[in-house]
Amino acid sequence: MRKTLLGLAAAAGLAVTGLSASAQTALTYLFPAPDFLPAFAPFQLALGKGYYAEEGLDVTFRIGQGGADVATQVAVGNADLGGGMGDTALIVRANGLNIRGVALLGGQGITQIAWRNDRDINGIADLRGRSIGVIGFQDTTYYNLLAVLATEDIGRSDADIQALGPGGIIQNMIGGGIDAMSGVPEWIVAIEDAGVPLTVTPARDYFASQAQAIIASDDYIAAHPEAVGGFVRATLRAIHDIIDNPAQAAADYVTYVPRHAEAVAQIERIMQMYVANVYAQDGDRPIGAFDPALLQTAEDFYVGNELVNARVDVEDAYTNQFIPN
Repeated sequence: MRKTLLGLAAAAGLAVTGLSASAQTALTYLFPAPDFLPAFAPFQLALGKGYYAEEGLDVTFRIGQGGADVATQVAVGNADLGGGMGDTALIVRANGLNIRGVALLGGQGITQIAWRNDRDINGIADLRGRSIGVIGFQDTTYYNLLAVLATEDIGRSDADIQALGPGGIIQNMIGGGIDAMSGVPEWIVAIEDAGVPLTVTPARDYFASQAQAIIASDDYIAAHPEAVGGFVRATLRAIHDIIDNPAQAAADYVTYVPRHAEAVAQIERIMQMYVANVYAQDGDRPIGAFDPALLQTAEDFYVGNELVNARVDVEDAYTNQFIPN
């Protein structure tokens, strides 16, 4: 009789497990660059630690071809959610791509402007005529660079801006093929670890630069608010893990992304840089929340300097409905 009861209990457990698995919502997230970049550590941690699964989500990561491609694929429904910057929607909604930010991954901007110390560059004004690397001409870090240059009346044709991709930026900065770059913290750590001294200044010091953002289409938000909310909560939970203990987060991260297994110390420094320069909050807003005033400042700058084609309603560029208090 005991064996029969145990057998029934096991069968019931399998049935419940099967029910839970079948009840999970499939969700595809599209990265704008390779998913092994440490910038995407919160997503890998949330996946590896089971945070998405706890929210009832079966998440699949895919890789797009830059921010504009991600915005397009999310807008037309080829991906459920994707990665951009906080101001991505300001740039693309005017082109008919009805996406908006659903979570802002930090209170500061992610874009960093850096230059080699051996190039006689003492500030942004000295970037006129210089070679500057960006990931691509459709990426928000490129627009952030244009905005920073514009503060010194440097137009896009007044510098040699080159689209090199992540690896190309790092290689050319190390090898001396370019003078400066607009990019993210991990590239800076990699370049400095190769023995190249840099001067680094956050784009946020010159312009209302935003952190990474999770973006979704208006249609997907309306149809699947529970999935969006669950994905946002799980990702923000992983960010808090990084903030609370960067060393442990780095150790966990390399188990989920084993290509970095031999670089734990470097990953920890990258995470510390994110905690200090990107995740740090500006005011009392919780991590994840957008500041409409900053978005308006960014849009005013873009429009005033003819960096975007048209103005959109800032309220259409974001929602804070999924951010935990």
